[in-house]
Amino acid sequence: MNYQKIKRNKTLLIFVVIVFSGNMLHAQTNDSLPALHDATLQNCIQYAIQHNPDIQNAKINQDITETIIKSKLADWYPQVNFNYNLQHNFKLPTLNFNGNIVHTGTQNTSGADFGVTQNIFNRDVLLASRTSKDVRLAASQNTKEQKINLAVEVSKAFYDIILTVQQLKVIEEDIVRTNQSLKDAYYQYQAGIVDKTDYKRATIALNNAKAQQKSGEESLKAKNAALKALMGYPDTRLLDLSYDTTQMEREIYFDTTQIVDYNNRIEIQQLETQKKLQEYNLQYYKWSFLPDVSAFGNYNLNFLNNQFSKLYAQSYPNSYAGITLSIPIFQGGKRLQQIKQAQYQIVQASNDIRSYENTVNTQYENALASYKSNLYNYLSLKENLSLASEVYDVIQLQYRSGVKAYLDVITAESDLRTAQINYYNALYQLLSSKIDVAQALGTINY
Repeated sequence: MNYQKIKRNKTLLIFVVIVFSGNMLHAQTNDSLPALHDATLQNCIQYAIQHNPDIQNAKINQDITETIIKSKLADWYPQVNFNYNLQHNFKLPTLNFNGNIVHTGTQNTSGADFGVTQNIFNRDVLLASRTSKDVRLAASQNTKEQKINLAVEVSKAFYDIILTVQQLKVIEEDIVRTNQSLKDAYYQYQAGIVDKTDYKRATIALNNAKAQQKSGEESLKAKNAALKALMGYPDTRLLDLSYDTTQMEREIYFDTTQIVDYNNRIEIQQLETQKKLQEYNLQYYKWSFLPDVSAFGNYNLNFLNNQFSKLYAQSYPNSYAGITLSIPIFQGGKRLQQIKQAQYQIVQASNDIRSYENTVNTQYENALASYKSNLYNYLSLKENLSLASEVYDVIQLQYRSGVKAYLDVITAESDLRTAQINYYNALYQLLSSKIDVAQALGTINY
């Protein structure tokens, strides 16, 4: 079972059809949005939650849901109506009275009717009253789910940008080293110590590094645009991320012995709420065997006169009150089939919960396995980075002393650059997998 199926199932509920309807557009120009001066990860997430258009629409849907609930609950209050009519008869009605044809009525009639009705028992209004709390909960859970997913996306986009920035720094350092190697090779070539191949190799390495730098810079622009889109951040404003790689490295560890609590997952909470609403739906169909009962009262003012100018000179009022009881006696077994349908839907809801619990467990195991693998990879590559840096420093010194060939320098330099990039890639993958584990555990809450 996938989560799309969960969402489709919601349309089966009568109260959801009643409550969740309509869309509202909410526009806000980029120029009116505030800038983010301290763009830490948490600040970026909070900014996104406040300004992301999808989250804003989810909050608006909560407001829409609230207004629809109140409009349905308003049917519990007395309904007061007023009707007025004015009629002129060009020809009076005729009747056969004891064999005689006579005219009845007056040429001018008017009336003013005041009516009051009060629902005593009505299953539609009762359903709205019973389900209002859970319908509100379903709307808020939908918003919460979108916030959690947005926080995960923003976090990964944030780390991806940091990764790219760190890769660019590696390339910049590589360009500095290659420039120095180019100078060393050129001076040794001028001195006749080596031939010009070393000088040309250094030039090739420098050009490759500059090409990688340009590619990284363009990639960084695209990733910045993607993060701004998630945050609802103005396109024209600078977003300067604030981060501490040392602190990030300290945050890579967490307790891997935690046990999944299914109730922490917002998707399970949504399914539980859906099941409750399905149970209300079953009760709604059972109420169809009970009568609709309402009280009513009317006060009417009637005015009758053949002369229009004297129409309102005298009134002939009447008033009455009563109770209406309405129940369909036979509908061809429709109500019984609706009850069976609602019962099946409750069973489906229970099955959906169990199925998603299995999905959650699988997600957690996969995320945890990925985290442990990435952690081991990260620690190995961190050691490799230290070793590659040490090897490069030694070979560079030996080359300048004439002990090593320039090819050894190029190899050591390539190993160092690869170790640095792999290290930051491993750090990004580790942080991303940690987010996946937290999401699977349901510990991300906004």
